[in-house]
Amino acid sequence: MSTNEELIGRDEINDLEAILSIVNTDADAAIRTVADNAEAIFTWDYEKGKRPALNKLYEKAKGAMWNGETDLPWDTVVDQEQVALANAAAQGGIEQGMDLTGSPLAKWGDKEWLQLGIEFQNWSLSQFMHGEQGALICTAKIVETVPWIDAKYYASTQVMDEARHVEVFAKYLDTKLSGHYPINAHLGLLLDDIVEDSRWDMTYLGMQIMVEGLALAAFGFMHQMTTEPLLKQLLRYVMSDEARHVAFGVLSLKEYYAELSDAELLVRQEFAFEAAVRMRDRFMQQEIWERMGVAPKDVLPLLLENPNRLLFQQMLFTKIVPNCKKLGLLDANDGWLRHRFEELGVIQFENLTDTSDEYQAFALGEAELNSQSA
Repeated sequence: MSTNEELIGRDEINDLEAILSIVNTDADAAIRTVADNAEAIFTWDYEKGKRPALNKLYEKAKGAMWNGETDLPWDTVVDQEQVALANAAAQGGIEQGMDLTGSPLAKWGDKEWLQLGIEFQNWSLSQFMHGEQGALICTAKIVETVPWIDAKYYASTQVMDEARHVEVFAKYLDTKLSGHYPINAHLGLLLDDIVEDSRWDMTYLGMQIMVEGLALAAFGFMHQMTTEPLLKQLLRYVMSDEARHVAFGVLSLKEYYAELSDAELLVRQEFAFEAAVRMRDRFMQQEIWERMGVAPKDVLPLLLENPNRLLFQQMLFTKIVPNCKKLGLLDANDGWLRHRFEELGVIQFENLTDTSDEYQAFALGEAELNSQSA
């Protein structure tokens, strides 16, 4: 079994110095090139419906397409300062639960806290946008590499979904918010790992289960919290797609993983753990603190002790943990991944409903699909 050093580059999961040492070295570049080592697979078995659950998902996807340009109320006026104030109020204040004595934040006034709230918005939507482009690339890769025609059909609909998601997040950032952030270094490394891996199921595991699973939870949290109507509707539309995407991963991998050996499953468990840590580390949001003129190492220890922030980070795994359990990854190899999720403090979500059973609950109703075209 691999060590923490081999998997995540450090012995201790919470080694803050090691986490902050990972930085984006090409933040100003417009192009990022990653080697895709996979082979494109043709199949001459065109029998549609051989995997009924995937076929059902495909048929649903065809009827659930929405147009990001015309189905969202882009004429909505967004007052970013008021949104930041409302978000802070919903959380009881950004600084709640932190002892700021002796910290760089001790002398902050309303102006600085308001700007921090604005930067949180800019950063979060930027990372969502970058993650959606990662999903766009990875789903195109799944079309190429998965050997089943039903999976190729469904993955092709997800490519369109992801293009639409990139489009709407980019438009919201450009027209309603006040700045972009480059891709977070931890998220960038994870996307690189997913794209570079030659095995088709690892693309599913990394993107459909881990990245999309966390995104679905994060979108749900933001959708519940925000009072901004355009963002609320945008997230509702995106969530309806994301739930199908995660279900696609669960349905596909459950069949495949049932045939793998313990040694092969361990490789997948280790990859899931590495992905989980990288996604948790990205929410250190070190780029925000740097933009605010504060050294991240001086404030992040305060945030790590904040119970509200800890709860938020844990809640991001509400989709990932039950889906990993459904795939048999929690308890294979004497519960290797179970123990790692215990270390991360997220194992309590294992008995929640997995996404392959709940995706229909996220589906847009007919009234929602027709609301903008009426």
